[in-house]
Amino acid sequence: MKKILITGENSYIGNSFEMWLAKDTHCYKVEKISVRGDSWKEIDFSSYDTVLHVAGIAHLNERKVDKNLYYKVNRDLAYEIANKAKTEGVEHFIFFSSMSVYGKDTGIIDKDTVTKPKSHYGKSKLEAERLIRELEDPQYKVSVIRPPMIYGRGCNGNYAKLSSLTRITLVFPDIKNERSMIYIDNLNEYIKSLVDNPINGLFFPQDREYVCTSEMVKEIAKSIDKRIWMTKVFNSFLKNIKTDLTRKIFGDLVYSKEIDVNYRHKSYNLVDFKESIRLTEE
Repeated sequence: MKKILITGENSYIGNSFEMWLAKDTHCYKVEKISVRGDSWKEIDFSSYDTVLHVAGIAHLNERKVDKNLYYKVNRDLAYEIANKAKTEGVEHFIFFSSMSVYGKDTGIIDKDTVTKPKSHYGKSKLEAERLIRELEDPQYKVSVIRPPMIYGRGCNGNYAKLSSLTRITLVFPDIKNERSMIYIDNLNEYIKSLVDNPINGLFFPQDREYVCTSEMVKEIAKSIDKRIWMTKVFNSFLKNIKTDLTRKIFGDLVYSKEIDVNYRHKSYNLVDFKESIRLTEE
């Protein structure tokens, strides 16, 4: 039986992964802890096979938050937990990083793309990666996951905003673009495969097909039985407006299909795009 410790008691990913493994209690035992304060330091990690670290801060307005908080939580705390895990004999540490370490708003990210984060969130995650990976050795595997946008039922972030917009608008631009995303159950299966087969390195899970924002809005509308008019009238106007919002909604930002060399042929994509939207909006 694999025993897994999740650090981040109320995280969306941690809670989802715990539920994902709950259907196989004979093979996995999952425990979660809060890493707020210092009480976690008194917990003995030695009985765990894997520590999954998903605690962190994101989705905050950086202009209103002390930048030092990002480095204190996303870098320093993550490294302290990883170091404790290694010292106490844990064999595998999984660290959740972010696509933000590349600092790209549009384009294709491949194995040769240089990391150049723009935000304190991205910078703190990249610095944490580098510190934690220095702990790697033959007895201590470190897996760093850089997911694209994660979506699923109950998930906060850009998908939730798009879903809310779909419910109130009657018109949406019909623009062809491509985004790397991953549905939460596909991500859970990906993490499970890493737990089963610990490997050092960087990992880039994504759904099998890239997602078009307009197609996603169509599927959301369909799943909630909402009529929405897709139009190309605004396309030229929107393509000429180079704002962060328009780039996030209508721009292209993808991982190359070849970037995830360790898991390129793994069958972790259990749920296809249309079904994932239906389940998310159910």
